[in-house]
Amino acid sequence: MSDKTGTAMRAATIAVLVENEAGVLARVIGLFSGRGYNIDSLTVAPVDAEGRLSRITVVTSGTEMVIEQIKAQLDRLVPVHKVSDLTLEGPHLVRELALIKVVGTGDHRVEALRLADAFRARVVDATTESFVFEMTGNAEKIDAFCALMRPIGLKEISRTGAVAIARGTHALMG
Repeated sequence: MSDKTGTAMRAATIAVLVENEAGVLARVIGLFSGRGYNIDSLTVAPVDAEGRLSRITVVTSGTEMVIEQIKAQLDRLVPVHKVSDLTLEGPHLVRELALIKVVGTGDHRVEALRLADAFRARVVDATTESFVFEMTGNAEKIDAFCALMRPIGLKEISRTGAVAIARGTHALMG
């Protein structure tokens, strides 16, 4: 992948540890939008027992220089404690949760259940004409499942966006 000038682009999964206070997420998003950087995925939630800290996981892409700028600018925001580019720092896990609604009857229902079993998707709601499947995995797995469900009767998808964590003993906190 490369930009208009032919410079190599890469995807980056960036974990940001921040103070859990009003306006922090808006400041992070503002940093991206104000500079024309795209956010492919964004998740945020409190991560400590007292609720003082939140972890933001941002998936973005750009040239190496752009990714370095993003990390440096994030690191300069006052409520930010730590910025970690999981993509560069070693092995890490990335997962997403999706709820997928499929509507159909007869053979389409049977095929939907067969595919769900193959992809380890779980039925979390069922009516005589629809299923809602719950699925976790990487984005490619969820995309592949949805592509197969489209001709069967895919009607709606709700996705969380990526969450990520380093493998082994390396940790963002502590």
